[in-house]
Amino acid sequence: MRISSLEEYGLRCMMALARTGLNGQLSIPEIAKCEGLSVPYASKLLSILRKAKLVNAVRGRGGGFCISRPSAEINLLDVITALGGPMIDPDHCNKFSGNEEECVHLEDCSVHNIFNSLAGFMEDMLSKTTLQDILDREHAILARKVITPDSLFKSEIKQQDSKPN
Repeated sequence: MRISSLEEYGLRCMMALARTGLNGQLSIPEIAKCEGLSVPYASKLLSILRKAKLVNAVRGRGGGFCISRPSAEINLLDVITALGGPMIDPDHCNKFSGNEEECVHLEDCSVHNIFNSLAGFMEDMLSKTTLQDILDREHAILARKVITPDSLFKSEIKQQDSKPN
């Protein structure tokens, strides 16, 4: 399975909205700038996410988009599936039948079983991971990078020690 740019940037748009909270909102140009996307592409992504009921559009002068429910209730499978469809196309075997009208391995296909198992594993993991889980990881990473007064003092001492006399 490949994660397409549509799925990745759609998830990034969802994360930008999740950071604003349930009552926050961002306009399409704000999301586009925040994620380094063109306005038309961000608009396309948000349209898909709105149709999937993952975001709400707020009309009017101060309008924009907001997440449709708390970030702890939106899992990654919902987002990825809305943007790219199911992990394994239900019609997969009919599309890849070789020279025949239908696949010669329809009865007991060990390859398809592997693909289904892999898709099941990924769907399970994605369904158990929410936008809030990602936000929590971001906060933990940022917390480790926070500059404390003590670390600033140590940094200043190192800079003074490295200056030539």
